[in-house]
Amino acid sequence: MHDLIFVLRQSVTITLFVVIMMLIIEYLNVFSKGLWSKGLSSSPWKQILLSAVLGIIPGCLGAYTAVSLYVHNLIGTAALATAMIATSGDEAFFMFSIIPEQALMINIALFVIAIAAGFVINFFTKRKAGVVNYPEKHMVIHQEESDCFCYKGKDIIANFRNFSLYRGVFMAVIIAILVFVVFFTGHDHSETLEIVTQGDHGHQHPEWIRTTFIIVLLAALFIIITVNDHFIHHHIIDHVIKKHLLRIFLWTFGTLLVLHFADHYFDLESLIGNNLYVVLLVAVLIGIIPQSGPHLMFVVLFASGNLPLSILLASSIVQDGHGSLPLLAESRKGFLLIKGINIAVGLVVGGAGLMMGM
Repeated sequence: MHDLIFVLRQSVTITLFVVIMMLIIEYLNVFSKGLWSKGLSSSPWKQILLSAVLGIIPGCLGAYTAVSLYVHNLIGTAALATAMIATSGDEAFFMFSIIPEQALMINIALFVIAIAAGFVINFFTKRKAGVVNYPEKHMVIHQEESDCFCYKGKDIIANFRNFSLYRGVFMAVIIAILVFVVFFTGHDHSETLEIVTQGDHGHQHPEWIRTTFIIVLLAALFIIITVNDHFIHHHIIDHVIKKHLLRIFLWTFGTLLVLHFADHYFDLESLIGNNLYVVLLVAVLIGIIPQSGPHLMFVVLFASGNLPLSILLASSIVQDGHGSLPLLAESRKGFLLIKGINIAVGLVVGGAGLMMGM
């Protein structure tokens, strides 16, 4: 029972952090609407650089945007592959919550690898459009409505004059969590924010996690106060809460529970250490799955000291969370092509890293 409560507490903490980060990313994505599609179709290098930036954004929104641009012939195969190499889907949120310092370095490495791979692919493909041409009326996969205005100073007062129940609930929840984190956690209560599985493997930084949590909570509170009701209903409730909250918690809880008990009954460090290249191949093959969740095991294994960096990097290169689901729905050929490129890059990077002892 104690182990179950421990895993449950970890899962709730991670889920809260991930959902709040998704809220912030949703806000930034809406706030910066329309900045990425200017002058792209005639400039492959702009496509690649922009796609790397979109891919490095935690979560799936950047990848969704890249796919939308691809099926509208605004970016080409090289640029889309760049985005999918750079993205880690929802696992990026987990990495920043569990191993923030290593996550930063991993994302920088993914950004550089993605750009380099993008220019190599562009050299061989020399294409500015996607694999399949689509009519202009083709539906945009993730498009923010024009009436969703974020942060208009004059509207803040109006938000409180017409105070909605949902806004009040979200504000109350965030403030309650913020008060708890500020006043009831710290050096004497760091175990409350301990997100990594048990054991001292050099990856646990509770104070850093606490500070990060406070910052994102304040940012989330600012967003809830300033956005209009449209954003709250259509972006927070319909997208973040309904589509992601339960799934994130269940995947987190299930993965942590399995790995927690596996660590008790198996010597994972020796098992993985003696079969590194097999584990690399498994990580790459699992990366084909267009789903956030199965890949979380590699993040947790790395955070617990049982997996080398090179395999986590290869997993991050190949997997893209839900980012490729819209592509799979629109173009099976495009999906297979991009996944094939990602697999090749992941195997090269992972294999080279293992040979160098990373």
